[in-house]
Amino acid sequence: MMQPYDYVEIRVPAKAQYVGVARLTISGLASRLGFTYDDIEDMKIASSEAITNAVQHAYKDDEEGEVVVGCALYEDRMEIMVADHGQSFDFEETKKSVGPYHDHEEGMFLREGGLGLYLIETLMDEIKIHHDEGVTVFMTKYLGGEQVEKDVETVSS
Repeated sequence: MMQPYDYVEIRVPAKAQYVGVARLTISGLASRLGFTYDDIEDMKIASSEAITNAVQHAYKDDEEGEVVVGCALYEDRMEIMVADHGQSFDFEETKKSVGPYHDHEEGMFLREGGLGLYLIETLMDEIKIHHDEGVTVFMTKYLGGEQVEKDVETVSS
């Protein structure tokens, strides 16, 4: 059976200079799907934030870490997963194990002086976090802001 999405995974050394490489990949994939310029900018900032966080997290013990970025491209959305423990993931399995994050976890994720999670949450339509042997951030952006309508109603009242 054909899976309903194309999957692209890249692995980069957990070093700051590779954040841009991962961001460019995400940007390229998003423009292929037909996201607007503004949406692509949002996705670039959000993914940069998640990848930068992963780089800093993986780097703690002077070990040469790797960051894995997995992107699932659907007709109506793009799902991005960022993990800092360097293992390739089974996208479907990992997706099942991530859950909504709670405020008490936020401290683990937010780095010194970084807007981190708050920023990602603002820029993406959905975000989930998973703490295991590392941190996995799972972000979704809908094409044409399909998830946004319900927010718009609350704003206009």
